[in-house]
Amino acid sequence: MKNKHPFSGTGVAIITPFDGNGNVDVEALKQLVKHQIEGNTDVLVVLGTTGETATLTDEEKDLVINTVITENAGHCRIVLGVGGNNTAALVQQLENFKYAGVDGILSVSPYYNKPTQEGIFQHYKALSEASPLPIILYNVPGRTGSNMLASTTLRIAKECKNVVGIKEASGNMEQVMDILNHRHSDFLVLSGDDPLTLPILACGGDGVISVTANAFPAHCSQMVNAFKTDDYAAARKIHFQLLEITKLFFVDGNPAGIKYALKLLNICEEFVRLPLVGVREETKRAIEKELQELRINN
Repeated sequence: MKNKHPFSGTGVAIITPFDGNGNVDVEALKQLVKHQIEGNTDVLVVLGTTGETATLTDEEKDLVINTVITENAGHCRIVLGVGGNNTAALVQQLENFKYAGVDGILSVSPYYNKPTQEGIFQHYKALSEASPLPIILYNVPGRTGSNMLASTTLRIAKECKNVVGIKEASGNMEQVMDILNHRHSDFLVLSGDDPLTLPILACGGDGVISVTANAFPAHCSQMVNAFKTDDYAAARKIHFQLLEITKLFFVDGNPAGIKYALKLLNICEEFVRLPLVGVREETKRAIEKELQELRINN
């Protein structure tokens, strides 16, 4: 597997920590960034879905991204989530882009409106023409209510020159394989589903934007790097070590599960913002058990 693209390898969709008063916990966010650097994460994805961006004010978004840029100090590449269902507003946001230190944009396919495939193409065409930075598409039909077909992804890749890749979270391996089979050589395909990262790598994918890596950056980067160096047995071992706890992270919704794991690791508290709520006691016990087994086996 080639790993030359600046956004390939192990990316993490970082959470936004909150304190007991519901405010952004800046010190915990700094600790999380340090945890990623120490775990050899390649790319920090900031203000995505896992970051509960929909619940943040503009001032809080500025605080989060500026804190990450400062604490990162150039160690990891930074990709900023800039997405929505109002194309004109996003174009304006990109034309007025102000964050020095950001390397790329992750932009989710428009949600709620349920655009046609032509509408999705025209949306990204407009963003591509406005963006000063390379764009990674994000297909997550479970959240957006519409699927970006492989044919649409490939059309965007061909016609929008600064669209450099896709985070594919459709859960549809046939669709992912169609993209991998027909993409041009410089178009990046990243797993957006942690349990499918290894299968996607095996089919020629370039890496992952991971939720699990918030808690386990070293494990995730070791898995990707093991595969890259043809140590498939080591990659499979880590994949299966993480599989059960990864599934638990999503039982009661993301990012409640991963935040509870981060609490157990003394990185941040588990608070989420409504309409999200914390994980159930049953899920907590299961996460604790899996975390203990991971510690024993490493």
